[in-house]
Amino acid sequence: MVSHDGGHTARVLRLAIYIARKEGADAEVVRKAAELHDVARDKPNHALEGARMAKEILKREQCDEEFIEEVIHCIEAHSFSAGIKPRTLEAKVLGDADRLDAMGAVGIARAFLYSGEHGRSIEDTLKHFEEKLLKLIDLMETETGRKMAKERHEFLVEFYKKLKKELAEPAEH
Repeated sequence: MVSHDGGHTARVLRLAIYIARKEGADAEVVRKAAELHDVARDKPNHALEGARMAKEILKREQCDEEFIEEVIHCIEAHSFSAGIKPRTLEAKVLGDADRLDAMGAVGIARAFLYSGEHGRSIEDTLKHFEEKLLKLIDLMETETGRKMAKERHEFLVEFYKKLKKELAEPAEH
């Protein structure tokens, strides 16, 4: 899926490292978790399946058990739909980075890419805005994430309102 491709992973990695440094989180845990956070994107409950797959990958890389558990928790807790509350700063950082990539101009582009991939209409995509994207700002866990989300959220709201208005306009003015 193009909406969850290597570009998404690279952006989440860049955002996560930035937030980790600003917040004082373990950048190595965050880096590895960001690299692997969508390893199971094509599976149902990708966060839990991704955590399981990441554990195997990290064991093969001979990472220590504590590091593995920290990375796994980040991956389990990063997903909006998994409903797992982040227990560590590193998990909060990854969640914020992933949510930031679903907001603003990039988030809008990704929402429509995803809709195209799944045959969703513009109206269905607006419903996704209402059910998820417009709520993301309230889920930000770090101070840095909240600050970064503000401008992206405002742009998302502006775009959403404009699109709804245009869809409701009569055929002739």
